[in-house]
Amino acid sequence: MVAYNVPTANDVLVPETLLKKQKSEAKSAADCAAKKAELRKAKLAKRRDIFKRAAKYHAEYKSAEKNEIRLRRQAKANGNYYVPAQSKLVFVVRIRGINNIAPKPRKVLQLLRLLQINNGVFVRLNKATAQMLQLVEPYVTYGTPNLKTIRELIYKRGYAKLNKQRVPIYDNAVIEQALGKYNIICVEDLIHEIATVGPHFKEASNFLWPFKLSNPNNMWRPRKFRHFVEGGDSGDREEFINQLVQSMN
Repeated sequence: MVAYNVPTANDVLVPETLLKKQKSEAKSAADCAAKKAELRKAKLAKRRDIFKRAAKYHAEYKSAEKNEIRLRRQAKANGNYYVPAQSKLVFVVRIRGINNIAPKPRKVLQLLRLLQINNGVFVRLNKATAQMLQLVEPYVTYGTPNLKTIRELIYKRGYAKLNKQRVPIYDNAVIEQALGKYNIICVEDLIHEIATVGPHFKEASNFLWPFKLSNPNNMWRPRKFRHFVEGGDSGDREEFINQLVQSMN
């Protein structure tokens, strides 16, 4: 049996079930609007936080650059030579295929995630990785990337590794989903962690899918598989890796 409100002279009879439905819908709409407002507020706060982080990193890079210039000028004024500290970061590019590769170098290339020609990865340089690079020198070329190279690689060629799938980094949420627990929530955080070889470099590097680069334009030398210092392309090329990556990016 359906109950009705007691009508007055100007009232229209409305079923109580309809009134309950209208109240429920109004409450649901109010809750939804409140959630949207909170979400909008949270997004704005996060955007401001990301902007502040980017500004802080920019100031840090500028300060480090000015410090290098100051030390170089100071050494020159005293009649000495300034030798910068050895970089802890190298970018490694595979330049040779799978034919006639010994088992040990093949395994090292797998550990470095360099499975195809023109694949590139960031590697923390220490005693162990230096020995690994010596084993695979005929098959790779590597060097010290600058900040511009790191930024362009991640922005132009960067893909995330999520659930063993190659996922484009179309939003900061992709980074936060995988690296948020390490306080890496945006692309600038990721670039900073790679460039400074931070405490969570391993997680940040493994999050990035190996870069798939193009063939360089007129960059390979005729004797490609000789060492770089012998007129070839393999081995350590130090800061000249930036020119190569620019032509392959």
